[in-house]
Amino acid sequence: MSSGPAGHVARSTPRSTVRPHSETAGLIGSARLRTYLHTSDGVRIEAVYDPAAVVYDLARSPSPDASRPSADHPVFVIAHGFTGDVDRPHVRRVARALARHGAVVTFSFRGHGASGGHSTVGDREVLDLAAAVDWARALGHTRVITVGFSMGGSVVLRHAALHREQEIAAVVSVSAPARWYYRGTAPMRRLHWLVTRPAGRLVGRYGFRTRIHHRDWDPVPLSPVEAVPRITPTPLLVVHGDRDGYFPLDHPRMLAAAAGEHGELWLEPDMGHAENAADDALLDRIGDWALGAAG
Repeated sequence: MSSGPAGHVARSTPRSTVRPHSETAGLIGSARLRTYLHTSDGVRIEAVYDPAAVVYDLARSPSPDASRPSADHPVFVIAHGFTGDVDRPHVRRVARALARHGAVVTFSFRGHGASGGHSTVGDREVLDLAAAVDWARALGHTRVITVGFSMGGSVVLRHAALHREQEIAAVVSVSAPARWYYRGTAPMRRLHWLVTRPAGRLVGRYGFRTRIHHRDWDPVPLSPVEAVPRITPTPLLVVHGDRDGYFPLDHPRMLAAAAGEHGELWLEPDMGHAENAADDALLDRIGDWALGAAG
């Protein structure tokens, strides 16, 4: 989900850092790596790396650095939707599906899961994604593909526009809004209550394990549709279900129109909203498109 108020716009700040979790043991064979990242504004973000088949077997390679992936091998950095986190079943399912196409980095946005801070519902979350991209590059990947769902879909658009120095190879935005403060559907009216009211934020904290910032946006951040033209010439895929209960079809059409010849729009029949509605067949098609687009 993605919505309007909360937090402050992302500004130019020092680069993010990686500080290992006490359980991190390093890249050995094809083991999953879990760590904490620190964003440029000082928020601790939990992140997981799934090398899948891209990490070479130490026993079969003479290279002293065989536990690191090839620099040419792509990595998918996944930005989940509002109230998700790195260990939610729907996020893990997306990670497993995309791991068939490359390595995968997942992380919990601020205010979600074991990450620190409070959710700003799509504003400063671009700094969380920037930290995850830095980590993916530190692990040896030069081709980084960002894939976002709902709130995460708006974040990958704004991140690609605001952090061009990170040179994202391709961007995939699934079930994202085009504009802020949309209240035209019942689910979005409920989400605005959750975000803007004290009682709603209590429900978010204890019902959805999501800590939401109490401040309104000031200033209002760059909207997704305003961000899209700044992404070019980076390839962009916009994916949206024709049964999305949160955002009607004018949202993805606005995003695709803003992208022009550098964007592609998939309107998926009988698909609902975000990760839960994206089946494995669609995720495989997304993976194939991203590999082709990323060269």
